[in-house]
Amino acid sequence: MAEALPFILFGLVFLLLLMGYPVAITLGGVSAIFGVIFLGADFFSLLPLRIMGTMNNFVLLAVPLFVYMGIMLEKSGLAEGMLETMALLFGRFRGGLAISVIIVGAMLAASTGIVGATVITMGLISLPTMLKRGYSPELATGTIASSGTLGQIIPPSVVLVLLGSVLNISVGDLFTAALIPGILLVGCYILFIILMAIFRPSATPAIPNEELEAFRKSSTKEIIKKLFIAFILPFALIVAVLGSIFAGIASPTEAAAVGALGATILTIIAVGQKKDGLKLKLFQDVMEETTKITSMVFLILIGATTFALVFRGLEGHIYLTQWIENSSLSPGSFLLLVMVAVFIAGFFIDFIEIIFIIVPVVEPIFRSFAVAGEGIFSSPALVDVSNGGLIWIGILLALNLQTSFLSPPFGFALFYLKGVAPKEVTTQHLYRGIIPFIIIQIIFLILVIIFPEIVTYLLRIDSL
Repeated sequence: MAEALPFILFGLVFLLLLMGYPVAITLGGVSAIFGVIFLGADFFSLLPLRIMGTMNNFVLLAVPLFVYMGIMLEKSGLAEGMLETMALLFGRFRGGLAISVIIVGAMLAASTGIVGATVITMGLISLPTMLKRGYSPELATGTIASSGTLGQIIPPSVVLVLLGSVLNISVGDLFTAALIPGILLVGCYILFIILMAIFRPSATPAIPNEELEAFRKSSTKEIIKKLFIAFILPFALIVAVLGSIFAGIASPTEAAAVGALGATILTIIAVGQKKDGLKLKLFQDVMEETTKITSMVFLILIGATTFALVFRGLEGHIYLTQWIENSSLSPGSFLLLVMVAVFIAGFFIDFIEIIFIIVPVVEPIFRSFAVAGEGIFSSPALVDVSNGGLIWIGILLALNLQTSFLSPPFGFALFYLKGVAPKEVTTQHLYRGIIPFIIIQIIFLILVIIFPEIVTYLLRIDSL
């Protein structure tokens, strides 16, 4: 019976989450009840130390700073300006508007890392425009939803910050490792749009010549000003944030502070150019939204800390390790099992809950495989790099979570986009449109599993 208790706890928490109970209260409350009944009240003398240890984690300070940075860029209208300017630059090509959406989605991902905010922003700004230009609803919705979830993998990502904290590995190394996969994935999306433009030109029209001519007729000064505010400044901010991390000048938390300050300065510059001017309410809205999201994340973190403490107190990690050893489950089979579980869980619960519930349970197993250099972890690409195996696992988890966000019928990105889509865009359009991008994601995930060098290449260069 004792061996079953931790897994009953895990199953009960998961069931209650599926029934719609609040995540933080469910994680903390159910775990506390189990702990009191089966471990005794004295066991919880350890909990304050665990919670304070988590809250004193300097890396987690990056979460509210990156959230603030992303929301500031969204509320200021810079995201909209980026899309409009990019669309006009690529507009004369078939599929140019879709390519613009992907590039802007990648830039927003590199500045927000918040899937919901990015998908909603892109949906409000670009979906009506794409439909008006004659894009098929399927291609338009698929492009927006997939590019909106790039924030899961392109650094600086809140997902990677939380994964680094839970896996006890360097967030800076995770950011470095995620750069090539993120860029390659964007390239795969753009390649798909180019192929669509070649084989289905009616689905990917160019922007009408009248609009392009109107843009070209603008004075050189106006064009340069638009490019500077809508593209060059946000790009410079992203380079400053990521560059300071990769160059070793700043930690992820310090770089997040640079990003938050930079986003504020960009907002003052961009909004100050508009007729209405800069208003205090903009900063109030940004701070309120940041406080809400940050409070939610840290309340869940406290609940997850309680869950992890009780799960370990019930010796769940020991029983799980013994089960894997007794079942002779290979590292590859265990990895496949975890990937499938995370993929399915992504249909029903948010990435934060997955990271704080599933990852702490499987992390000791992955770490033991990585230390022993068994099976898939014996690859030179993983052995030559410090913690290479766990960093690789972190990137796989991030890619997997991104894929589950897109997958019908419960993909969160599809729900976000449907909520802001025009009435003529049906759920069937969303489901049909996202399928090619899911196939791209799955193929890419398999390639990263087969070729871990995609993840570890930059880490190996840094270690030389």
